[in-house]
Amino acid sequence: MTAETARTISAIEAAEWLAAGDAILIDVREPDEFRAEHIAAAASLPLNSITGLRQVLTIPQDRRIVVHCLKGGRGEQACRTIESILPGHEAYNLEGGITAWKEAGLPVVGASRDGGGVSIFRQVQMVVGSLVLICVVLGFLGLTPAFALAGFFGFMLAFAGFSGWCGLALLLQRMPWNRAA
Repeated sequence: MTAETARTISAIEAAEWLAAGDAILIDVREPDEFRAEHIAAAASLPLNSITGLRQVLTIPQDRRIVVHCLKGGRGEQACRTIESILPGHEAYNLEGGITAWKEAGLPVVGASRDGGGVSIFRQVQMVVGSLVLICVVLGFLGLTPAFALAGFFGFMLAFAGFSGWCGLALLLQRMPWNRAA
């Protein structure tokens, strides 16, 4: 593995490794994404918690570590972190993430085959993105304070990213469409 890119593995090969007991699978998506759907063999350890891997999992030296997220971006970051904190272990990014796993016809837990609901993370992106767009349009239509409001929404989104706390996500979790059946 180079410093720029992580090793990758296909969904079919990862499934074979897991079935043979040659690897462990770590899901680095956010907890609400994991609850919505996940691969049965996966341990949930969000990307922002991956540095605490040693405290939550004991990984035998002979086991490969396969990491996945939705499509592969967060998984690649996690692989680089894992190999820096666990020297001697091999970390592989599931190419295409859980999306590729499902496309390969492999089973997931907690979701219908049509993809299930929209994650809280994506709902936050849609709401904040829409509010920023509306504010910018209003600003160009002459309501200049709307630009400041757009800046505020951008600041809050950055704050959520840096701190890991998002009030909008907490609010959205309480909405009827996000409650467990």
